[in-house]
Amino acid sequence: MEKRNFIPLIILLVISILGAFIPNVPTQIATEGINSGDTAWMLVSAALVLLMTPGLAYFYGGMVSTKNVISTMLQSFIAMGVISVIWVVFGFSLAFGDDIGGFVGDPTTHFMFKGVLDGPVWGTIPFALFAMFQLKFAVITPALVTGSMAERINFRSYVLFIILFCVFIYSPLAHMTWHADGLLFKMGVLDFAGGTVVHMSAGWAALAGALYLKRRKSLLDDHVLPPANIPFVLLGTGLLWFGWFGFNAGSALTASPLAVSAFATTNTAAGAAGLAWVLFDAAKGKKVSALGFCIGAVVGLVAITPAAGFVTVPASLFIGTVAAIISNYIAHLRTRSTLDDTLDVFPCHGVGGMVGMLMTGIFATSGVNSLVTDQGLAFGETKLFINHVIALVGVSAFAFAGSFLLLKLTDLILPLRVSEQDEKAGLDVSQHDEFLVEA
Repeated sequence: MEKRNFIPLIILLVISILGAFIPNVPTQIATEGINSGDTAWMLVSAALVLLMTPGLAYFYGGMVSTKNVISTMLQSFIAMGVISVIWVVFGFSLAFGDDIGGFVGDPTTHFMFKGVLDGPVWGTIPFALFAMFQLKFAVITPALVTGSMAERINFRSYVLFIILFCVFIYSPLAHMTWHADGLLFKMGVLDFAGGTVVHMSAGWAALAGALYLKRRKSLLDDHVLPPANIPFVLLGTGLLWFGWFGFNAGSALTASPLAVSAFATTNTAAGAAGLAWVLFDAAKGKKVSALGFCIGAVVGLVAITPAAGFVTVPASLFIGTVAAIISNYIAHLRTRSTLDDTLDVFPCHGVGGMVGMLMTGIFATSGVNSLVTDQGLAFGETKLFINHVIALVGVSAFAFAGSFLLLKLTDLILPLRVSEQDEKAGLDVSQHDEFLVEA
């Protein structure tokens, strides 16, 4: 039996009681200007983005050893609960509330979803729909980090870390990038669907986690078990690819030609990247693998995310191919080092996100999106590209250093790493008292 701990339950009960006493009943729900087609598309997009988190669970769960499948998948699913609660209480306010210094939102602006149901129409959709769409991005971001610390992180410590990460890393980055008064937004940095906010932040946090937790015992003993279930990885990839259409095309916030353009660039980059990964492997004398194509496709989806609604479809071919080759090479270098990023989160999401950010600075054009005021480097202008380079350095430093400090804080409160005995037994049994029955 685990030692009894009532504190998390008490916190949830307090929040729930607050909800009963602060219901924030809407006074008058705005309907003027709402487009039913856009609203329907955004409802579907929000659901598609949420589906990506279970997809990620399968993607990661299939890659780890059999004794860690359930724990790895649960780390994604638990984020759906934890971040959903935080978002309603004050998370949405931190990201999109009244500006504080261009860095973060005022946590009281929409406390307990105040003024959200009866908020002003956001473009052509209800404000509450925009808030719930953005929630799904906040859910998957900390879940992405788990891949670097798989097979050795204490579950309770992980939950504490994702809470801190959402509050101190994700929400400020979302505010800086997507709020009209945000620091990066005012710089003119373009991030259509979260290459900076989601993938770079998760990638750098993953690198910090891998460095902080150090290597798995199985690596030190040279006894790494094979992936538990590659069909799980294939299924996860399919769900991620499918959900990514909501992630990117949904970020147009309208059922419009821009959404169609983002849909097309998303699919094209994923296809090109999946092929590029396995063909680059083949050029090195390796066999074409299901795992390789899946990882490559996801890298392409990551890289096109910041650029999806700013670049042309042919440019997305180049972005996907280049991102896959670079990430493949970085992943190869990682295997030759002592860094134990279990599922190569940093080479795929961190590096893929950075490549995508730079590519946006090169290929963004007002011909695709009128919001592009400074053309990309490929069209003879330098301002956008230079701003993206500056932002890349700043975001990388903030996400890595901030995440490392949060890991240290988490470790001081709850031990971040499981014991050697628990790691050897597997986290499924040692953390959750559950296990897969092998056929």
